[in-house]
Amino acid sequence: MRAAFLFALPWILLPLALLLRLVGSRFLRDYPATPPRNAPLVSVIIPARNEAENIAACVESVLASTWPSLEVIVVDDHSTDGTGDIVRAIAARDARLRVVDAPPLPAGWFGKQWACQNGATAARGDWLLFTDADTRHHPELLARAMSWQHARQAEVVTVGGKQEVLTLGERLVTPQLFMILLLRVGSTEHIARARRAEDSITNGQWTLYARQLYERVGGHAAVKHNVAEDLLLGQAVWRAGARVHLAVALEFFTTRMYVGLREVVDGWTKNVYAGGRYALPAGTPAWFLVVLMFGPVLILLAPVVLAPLGMLGLVPATAGLGGAIAYAALTLWMAGFCRVDGIPIWVAPLWPAGTVIVGWIFARATRRGNRVEWKGRAYDSK
Repeated sequence: MRAAFLFALPWILLPLALLLRLVGSRFLRDYPATPPRNAPLVSVIIPARNEAENIAACVESVLASTWPSLEVIVVDDHSTDGTGDIVRAIAARDARLRVVDAPPLPAGWFGKQWACQNGATAARGDWLLFTDADTRHHPELLARAMSWQHARQAEVVTVGGKQEVLTLGERLVTPQLFMILLLRVGSTEHIARARRAEDSITNGQWTLYARQLYERVGGHAAVKHNVAEDLLLGQAVWRAGARVHLAVALEFFTTRMYVGLREVVDGWTKNVYAGGRYALPAGTPAWFLVVLMFGPVLILLAPVVLAPLGMLGLVPATAGLGGAIAYAALTLWMAGFCRVDGIPIWVAPLWPAGTVIVGWIFARATRRGNRVEWKGRAYDSK
């Protein structure tokens, strides 16, 4: 038993390594929600393409903000499902909201970046907040974020919120992908104190820029060519001599990135390879990114394979028992994550199925390379 436990020790320690990476993170709840007397105008820019199911709830949550000086600009990116009409109906009763119709998409641009750039052009605020149409905002979110900005004298503030996962496929896959991402990114302070551009990143779901800095780094035009615009903008901020300040905002900000397993697979496929290569130092060969993607998958699945092989006598008993112990330890870790994130506990033992799907996503992404398809458009991510 002792030998089997020692065999399983790397898998037992793996979750602890993630926790250690997150030590020192800052939380938005620790900052006040009281706006200053002379609150600056914040322009909230929401790019929206065929977001009829999400846009009303998103816009209403933003308009409910306690921040007293606010304008909201929804950029309708050639929607065909009535997204613009929904927003115009809300704007008819709230003058803080308006709709901008995105011009035809120029060659070399991704749709989201083009919409954001046009929203910034139309905005009047000294602060520009870019947020996605599938997000929900607590009324105190912006006020607390501005308090965080003031405390840090930051030119860029971004938040990490709660990911809503409602179907089995979402619950199996999304948490594991974010765990891998968090292992790479580390704590909020790792980002603020980044020593190289590759370690600086914003969350494209919610990022607030001082307008002067946004224009200094070239805005979304500077990253028009890549699917991972939030990663590249974070790096542009670092190269401009500024720092990205990230706070955890689980109580104040939620996102349901993808609905159902098909969207989860397609959505992450478009991001992990074409964008992931920019999270590595310049000049890193493509094969190294592939190793970094598939390494965690193989490591996680190893005990799941070893346990039954041990029962069949095809590997030494120590390896088989160690595999069973490792699987049990990882299942307990997943159960704890499920409890924190509101996912039913019975999902935890099924985590190997999620890991297999993650491997499939990585394989699809590697095969496609820089080719990206999303919302009826095809791109070549540079």
